[in-house]
Amino acid sequence: MRFSIGITDFSWPDKLTEELAAVTVAAEDAGLDTVWVADHLLQADPNSTADSAMLEAYTTLGFLAARTSRVGLGTMVSAVTFRPPALLIKAVSTLDVLSGGRARFGIGTGHHDGEARAMGLPFPPVGERFERMEETVQLALRMWDGDTSPFEGTHYRLERPIGTPRPARRPKLLIGGAGERKTLRLVARYADACNVFDVPDGGRTVRHKLAVLARHCEEAGRPYGEIEKTLSTRLSPGESAESFAHRCTDFAAWGIDHAVVITAGPWSVAGVETLGRVAGLLD
Repeated sequence: MRFSIGITDFSWPDKLTEELAAVTVAAEDAGLDTVWVADHLLQADPNSTADSAMLEAYTTLGFLAARTSRVGLGTMVSAVTFRPPALLIKAVSTLDVLSGGRARFGIGTGHHDGEARAMGLPFPPVGERFERMEETVQLALRMWDGDTSPFEGTHYRLERPIGTPRPARRPKLLIGGAGERKTLRLVARYADACNVFDVPDGGRTVRHKLAVLARHCEEAGRPYGEIEKTLSTRLSPGESAESFAHRCTDFAAWGIDHAVVITAGPWSVAGVETLGRVAGLLD
């Protein structure tokens, strides 16, 4: 099983820049797969408050790329309504080029209407957001393949979508969310990875969601095994590596390949090191 950290809270009491860099370097040193950052303009972590510190995601990832050399970097996840699609795709491509092929592209429909109202962001109805997300994914795949022909979607029209320089390699595409009728169908059609949530029901929900994904893959004619199954879960304050490793054996039994771990409050180097020890216990 692979492990990553998700940074959702930037409210280190002081020296935010130094603490953020230290946590990310610790994640790389621990052999973790990816450092994911939340893509919001207002703090959305339920353990925090809306006026707590929040950094813009792609500027943050560029900062982290300059301080690391191996760990993956991505958003968990970018709401499709935050940026015009060409700008979002260009941000991911730029991150990939400048980091030497380490960008991950996490995308979702968005869910935070309060944030949209507060910050003047568009927030169309959910059906339209799904349409916009699919068109953005289609456009990303075309631009990364070097296809500059006109793009004519329902919501987006681009005369000549140039994606130069192209990514060092095509960024891994993760579609966030676990909706059974639309989201998981789009995962089966386009994505390299899905993300489901650690619901405290003994794995019943996770197993069910993955079974739905498998059916969508069969309908799409795509091997289910091609899609990485990630799980968003939480490392509790003071939880030992041994305790978390025990939980991870359950995750693996449910069909999970990759745990994306968040924590209450901002990450500490010690917390990241605990997660790094989990991988060693499961080898």
